[in-house]
Amino acid sequence: MIVVTAAGGQTGAAVVRALWSQGERVSALVGSSQPRPELTALSAEVVATDLTEPASVEPLLTGADALYLIWPNFDPQETAGAVALLAAARRAGVPRVVYHSVLRPQARAMPHHAAKDRVEEALDASGLAWRVLQPCAYADNLHGQFAEVAATGILRSPWGLTQAQSLVDLRDVAAAAAVLLTEDGLDGGTFEAVGPEPLTAPRIAALLAEWLDREVRAVDAVPEGPVPQEYAARCSRLMFDHYRAHGFVGSPRVLDGLLGRPPRSFAEHLRDQELPAATGELR
Repeated sequence: MIVVTAAGGQTGAAVVRALWSQGERVSALVGSSQPRPELTALSAEVVATDLTEPASVEPLLTGADALYLIWPNFDPQETAGAVALLAAARRAGVPRVVYHSVLRPQARAMPHHAAKDRVEEALDASGLAWRVLQPCAYADNLHGQFAEVAATGILRSPWGLTQAQSLVDLRDVAAAAAVLLTEDGLDGGTFEAVGPEPLTAPRIAALLAEWLDREVRAVDAVPEGPVPQEYAARCSRLMFDHYRAHGFVGSPRVLDGLLGRPPRSFAEHLRDQELPAATGELR
């Protein structure tokens, strides 16, 4: 049995799907008791629990073969909460823990990166057998703009027009997570999950234009006003400010090694998506 936390989010659900495709039994921990048909369809045991209460999570870890620890995105409790769950995992005797971190957590100008960096530091001293996955930004994060891009021909880029990101397909991240959860010989390793090419917003717009069969232009969506004080909004703003200044790119070689094949390009990612309703069928 493999336990996956925050399984109701897009990353957790993708990891559950990847494990299911390999025939693994999964306990999917979610934050509420609402129905999760997307998880039950994958034969997952869905359990509602509060990750900030390690005493209630610990019994759910007893007897598990591995734990995939995802903390909800942009949550100010990540460092304290994840570290407490690592202690619970050790008390429960979990033989393998994989922590879902981020590419370059040491870039502490971004608060959510700093939180993950501190968890990685605690993980090293936890006494657990551990592995860390550090994904780049997901190609899937752009899906929310597809309808607007199809309708207007405009791709709004909050990270500007000159710096690049090595966008990675979430399916490849999930497949790498499954490797780290199930294969031996990887303890103590930190593994980057990075897409195969650095992509500026104009290059992404060109690839979207080919996919949509219409002209697409990238525009610089410069943020307005001061940096917000609310934690999630602050994290998002500072993240894009960092991307605007420095980009967010890396090498795909580690992910290639984990998958045994090159990671999907953004063009390949697009070919597997449904076109927005106004533009036709899947192509």
